Amino acid sequence: MANGLGLRPLTARSVVLSTLLGLHPPRLGARGFVRVGELFGIAEGTIRVALSRMVASGDLVQTGGVYELSERLRLRQARQDEGRFPRTRPWDGTWEIAVITAERRPAAERAALRQAMSELRLAELREGTWLRPANLTRDSRPPIVERQCTFLSGRPEGDPAALAATLWDLDAWASTAHDLRALLGKAGTLAERFTVSAAVRRHLLRDPLLPVPLLPDAWPGSDLREHYERYEAGFERVLAEHIFGGD
Repeated sequence: MANGLGLRPLTARSVVLSTLLGLHPPRLGARGFVRVGELFGIAEGTIRVALSRMVASGDLVQTGGVYELSERLRLRQARQDEGRFPRTRPWDGTWEIAVITAERRPAAERAALRQAMSELRLAELREGTWLRPANLTRDSRPPIVERQCTFLSGRPEGDPAALAATLWDLDAWASTAHDLRALLGKAGTLAERFTVSAAVRRHLLRDPLLPVPLLPDAWPGSDLREHYERYEAGFERVLAEHIFGGD
């Protein structure tokens, strides 16, 4: 499969994680994971070992034979859902700008901040300065961001669309979106549909969710979302029949 499209060979761990990230609420019994693993030729014992290791590492919480995403991974699911259903607001040309003002930060904190900034869909202009158009609805920012950064509002003096094009590789995102859109109509087996569904969700996580005036012509974000939602509705029914059909 083409790694450039995010179509990855699925390990037992990725089968478990992708299954739960697609469920609302994200919980399932062990037998359900075993049935999904069967689609990819993954043995029951391998799935059960993966479940145990994910509980031990804090990725999953087990209660009475049912496995759920940990709080950290529920936040990832929330970001994934935001990629599918963006919470945007009218844009007046303002950008949110984060300047890192904390000093003498340990390497672990620097890495955690970089990850958090990316999850907020901010892009790095230069070391210590991150920004994006202020068109997203924010409930709050992660504590690590609040501790290390000072936020400002402003507007670029130059062309904001040109600035956006330097911060995000929009052509690459659009190209992959077009290819994934085509694959939504080609996936045949349940395993193929599962793999494509997971790849689309990951790709939507990387959508910068820019205002329309800053996007190239014929931007495929909305089209990919619309087709994916129709695809996912049918896929979820078929997958549920496979998981629970024998119960």
